[in-house]
Amino acid sequence: MKRLLLKPFLALLALTFGMLLIGCSENVNSQKVTNNLESIKQKGVITIGVFSDKPPFGFINDKGENDGFDVAISRKIAKDLLGDERKVKFELVEAASRVEFLKSGKVDVIMANFTQTKERAEVVDFATPYMKVALGVVSKNGEIQNVEDLKGKKLIINKGTTADFYFTKNHPEIELLKYDQNTEAFLALKDGRGEALAHDNLLVFAWAKENPDFKVGIEKLGEEDVIAPAVKKGDKELLEWLNNEIQTLNTNGFMKESYNKTLAPIYGENQIESVLFAK
Repeated sequence: MKRLLLKPFLALLALTFGMLLIGCSENVNSQKVTNNLESIKQKGVITIGVFSDKPPFGFINDKGENDGFDVAISRKIAKDLLGDERKVKFELVEAASRVEFLKSGKVDVIMANFTQTKERAEVVDFATPYMKVALGVVSKNGEIQNVEDLKGKKLIINKGTTADFYFTKNHPEIELLKYDQNTEAFLALKDGRGEALAHDNLLVFAWAKENPDFKVGIEKLGEEDVIAPAVKKGDKELLEWLNNEIQTLNTNGFMKESYNKTLAPIYGENQIESVLFAK
């Protein structure tokens, strides 16, 4: 009787041991997959989130192609990592969706003019910065000259931007009209749905130049921040590679060259030192 009972027990033990081995094997494989840098190299393509409606940083040009300063950097990243600037897949993002695109794995890197903040740094990892920026406020004929002028008026912002965070935290008395897309927000300003619009000052300077009836009455608001690429929290290998890459591009002339091609026509060559970290 004991022998009859022993056989099923040994069989069950062998099955359990086998399942443990499979589980260990799966864990090892899953650990390999978590190295996103190696995964990108194996796939032969890097997916980068960019804007489609924020010229001159990220937009769709007349040929239907991704264009702008952030896009130029993204193509260079693909070239240096994978040997070909065409080995980049662009995912179009909105300001409020950037973090979720990283967390869900829809993109490997965000290059959508992403301002580094303490709150964002808690949920994503920022690489070496490549630009400096502050908030600006644009209005019809530049009538809004200071925050006091906004009292009793409607201020247009984009959801999930630093302007959203800044005014929600520091000026709850100001009524905010929030939009998902930059195009929607600027159209609302032109239509008179709000008296002013707050966004990165570099963006409102560029927009005002194309729309001369509007002027940037508040050129710098709050503290100066930095713009940097971002990766999924804990993606150490890709973060380290990006840190080295952006540092190199800041020092080898690439950022200056890209600035002159995409940003200088709007901001002028003399603004390069106040905008870039390039040496």
